[in-house]
Amino acid sequence: MNAALETFNDFWALTKPKVVALIVFTAIVGMFLARPELPSIKVLVLGGLGIYLAAAGAAAINQILDARIDAQMARTMYRPLPRARLTEKQALTFALILAGISMAILVLFVNTLTAVLTFASLIGYAVIYTLFLKRATPQNIVIGGAAGAAPPVLGWTAVTDSLDPHALLLFLIIFIWTPPHFWALAIFRREDYAKVSIPMLPITHGVEVTRWHILLYTVLLLMVTLLPYLTGMSGLFYLGGAVVLGVGFLYYAVRLMRPPDELFAYKTFGYSIIYLAALFGFLLVDHYLPQPRFGPVPMVLERTS
Repeated sequence: MNAALETFNDFWALTKPKVVALIVFTAIVGMFLARPELPSIKVLVLGGLGIYLAAAGAAAINQILDARIDAQMARTMYRPLPRARLTEKQALTFALILAGISMAILVLFVNTLTAVLTFASLIGYAVIYTLFLKRATPQNIVIGGAAGAAPPVLGWTAVTDSLDPHALLLFLIIFIWTPPHFWALAIFRREDYAKVSIPMLPITHGVEVTRWHILLYTVLLLMVTLLPYLTGMSGLFYLGGAVVLGVGFLYYAVRLMRPPDELFAYKTFGYSIIYLAALFGFLLVDHYLPQPRFGPVPMVLERTS
């Protein structure tokens, strides 16, 4: 029984459950934002499941391709493959099953557009980013961030079977969020990345340059997160939340320029996760709040005889 549970836990760890949970949450928020009314239970459950399985499969493929470098890094050396608790064949079979079921669910029960975009996102992260970009350029996380920014678009298309500018705005928010989020971790784990010759920005250009990049991207992120309100997608409740969260992120980015200790970069990384989850939470709640009217209220003139 214990052996079976340990094997289950190893396969579960292959899916990067915490990362995938945030991915699925943003996708589900995209579903709710796609229309004024609630999405159907069928789309919500099957669309969410399909996106979840694809993300979990991509995470497993990522660990297969990174197994050798994971074994040398303190952050990842206890994953199932570096510790030889699973074989690469087992992991690959598992990943392909997850991806195959995901595509079947999305094509048969959701729509083809969502399936195609989900597959493109899976390949973008699991293969293009992991196998090529990650090892080729210090801008790896910027370019590769496009795959990680796709989930709310996938959720939106699952409901509407079409792309929408507001869905792309959600994509833009995560796309701009990804670099400062990951570069903060890269600063904290820079010795690990240097050990395995991964050209993360703190390794190729130094910590000081990376801190400036984090600050500039955070300022840009704060501006981009105002767009849902400015375009009429969201109301004042979201705007207030976005500003407060953005100022909090800006505090971390500014303080990171002269951090009190080495751990502060990791604290910045931790806040960035809370930030994104809370920001999408504000989007979701705001969507169902009555929006106040501004400007003159139209008057109806009584007709007199």
